[in-house]
Amino acid sequence: MLQLSGQDASFVYLETPHTPMHIGSVGIYDPSTAPGGFVRFKDILKFIESRLGSARSFRQRLVRVPFDLDHPYWIEDPEFDIEFHVRHIALPKPGDWRQLCIQVARLHSRPMDLAKPLWEFTIVEGLDNVEGLPPGCFALVSKVHHAAIDGMSGVEMSAAVHDLDASMRPREVKDSWSPESMPNVAELLMRSYFNSLRQPMRVAETIGRSLPGMAKLTMSVSKGEISIANTKLAPKTRFNGKVAAHRVFDAAPFPLKDIRAIKDAVPGATVNDVILAIVGGGLRGYLEAKGELPAESLTAMAPISVRAEGEKAALGNLVSAMVVGLGTHIADPLERLAHVHAEAANSKAMTGAVGARTLTDYSQLIPSGLAGLAARLYTRVGAANAHAPVFNCVVTNVPGSRVPLYFCGAKMVAMYGLGPVFDSMGLINTIYSYTDTIAISFTCDRVMMPDPDAYAASLREAFEALKVAAANPVPPAVPVAAKPKAAVKKAPAAKPKAVAEPAAKAKTPAAPRKRAAKAKEPA
Repeated sequence: MLQLSGQDASFVYLETPHTPMHIGSVGIYDPSTAPGGFVRFKDILKFIESRLGSARSFRQRLVRVPFDLDHPYWIEDPEFDIEFHVRHIALPKPGDWRQLCIQVARLHSRPMDLAKPLWEFTIVEGLDNVEGLPPGCFALVSKVHHAAIDGMSGVEMSAAVHDLDASMRPREVKDSWSPESMPNVAELLMRSYFNSLRQPMRVAETIGRSLPGMAKLTMSVSKGEISIANTKLAPKTRFNGKVAAHRVFDAAPFPLKDIRAIKDAVPGATVNDVILAIVGGGLRGYLEAKGELPAESLTAMAPISVRAEGEKAALGNLVSAMVVGLGTHIADPLERLAHVHAEAANSKAMTGAVGARTLTDYSQLIPSGLAGLAARLYTRVGAANAHAPVFNCVVTNVPGSRVPLYFCGAKMVAMYGLGPVFDSMGLINTIYSYTDTIAISFTCDRVMMPDPDAYAASLREAFEALKVAAANPVPPAVPVAAKPKAAVKKAPAAKPKAVAEPAAKAKTPAAPRKRAAKAKEPA
């Protein structure tokens, strides 16, 4: 048995019928590269079964402590059945992109069975009319509960079912898995009792680690190295209320080389800064078209991985977060990118001063029963509609493979991400890079965004505006303003005595006096 951390357990407590807390992905594959030029569902089932030993999350299920007196545990599921987790459907003709997006949103809206291992794979066939893809492609829509993995640890599950070529050579995986018996209630309650005795020590230890960071942050603020001017609540938008049960999904892919060219237009900017600026431009265009653009900048929460080198394969979540202004109040694309870069740099410095790992440890201090009760109460009373949000949306970056991947012999031709939404945060943008492409895919509440294609189009427009601005930068304003200064130096007004003369003796040309007189007559 392995107990969940406080951060992992929080995703279990936040789970409601309207807010399922799983993440996922949409991989699209071309079966023409597979042996024989096609892939059957029974081949996929057998292929995944042969890779189960490569990732622990495949066969671990959740066991909750009675009354949530302590955080849940992982055990090896004694009733594991692979056919429950791998499903198969097909799109009706013509099988276009919009049909796939609708089907993905439906699958993602359904909560998972928390009494089973927390993952599902759905094979979607019939992608015959998607622009840019060869006919006959199929999609693998994955769902994995956020309590089990974050974006980085999810790479382990992805690596388990993907190869670097189409040969489908069997892997030499030492699978020593064995099921565990379900723990009884008395055992769980006894464990929770001893954990509660250790809680005061955890509190003291966490506070002790955070004090040097707090002192460092205070010193940096006093020296002006870190600004806290923008550490305030975000403006209210349509995305920051109580969410319903249904979702929408769409995506906008961009060439990675163009993103890198754009970042070079602003000194010090990164690929992540460009992505945040595109999201800011997309939100600006989408809300402006509806007459709902706030005067203040929208903000995004960006997760930060705090995994050490030896924790790459660790189960669960090891993430902190920073809040970045998206510059939605700025119309000029490059000015917005410069604003985002400055905001991101300041937020990283603030998080680094306190210690990103220390911030994650605070989740361990929240009593489990209180956390679950607070999450349910927050949803039931609709508290999200009664306060300003801490941030407006989430932008999370998942690094993908730089080389082509193969699933059951079929070549992956595209990859997109899915994420959870919850009350007061109804929009999540998932960034996924694969080979020479980086895609912004998004999941949103369907009531908040009934027209996902409009937001996707706004993201593409923001990218094109940045691309054009980076290729044709506007000359700086300083040289333009220098011309009037040169003219002033040549004018007679530069003499000190002329300035001191009375206005009656000043030699004013006749024409200006007449124009001035005419201007006064109507008054």
